[in-house]
Amino acid sequence: MSIKQRGDVRIISGAKRGSKIRVSEAPGLRPSGDRIREMLFAWLQESIVGCHCLDMYAGSGALGFEAASRGAEQVVLLEKNRSVVDMLKENAQRVKFENVGIVAGDATHAATYQGPALSQSKFDVVFVDPPFADDLHQASIDLIEHLQLLSPSAHVYVEIDKRHNPLSFPDHWQLHRDKVAGQVRAQLYRVIAAD
Repeated sequence: MSIKQRGDVRIISGAKRGSKIRVSEAPGLRPSGDRIREMLFAWLQESIVGCHCLDMYAGSGALGFEAASRGAEQVVLLEKNRSVVDMLKENAQRVKFENVGIVAGDATHAATYQGPALSQSKFDVVFVDPPFADDLHQASIDLIEHLQLLSPSAHVYVEIDKRHNPLSFPDHWQLHRDKVAGQVRAQLYRVIAAD
């Protein structure tokens, strides 16, 4: 099956630095730019090595593949668009990402997390970066909490249109970093363990 390709993004740093990730041509797919990824992984630099990471809306896989390159122990890329899933699998195989698992599923449906790849997982880093037009940020945050997907002291990265109405976050998620770049607001939350 032929997958339509829109272009590619380059892994910025780590073991796979310089490798090209092909980007599928799919509606709403918006890879995080180099500047945003550089900033995010500077924020996460002490937390990424050895972590278990979930990219809830993998899309191009730019965030998850970057985490894998920089030393994450395990990365799960979750994506509901089948042609995008095929492109992610092709990229993982071609670039030899052995620590990346790709799951076809809808990030905002609890049933997605019952499969063998996700059902026993607690994640140290979670990326929440859905297509802006789909307005899935709040549902994603609520589901993360409902399913208790986070390990103690986990980090949650949220990328959203800067014009979006404020989101509601759990009290034990502390805003750690907050930056506006162009039309994007990038926020990193740190989970504070209960006393």
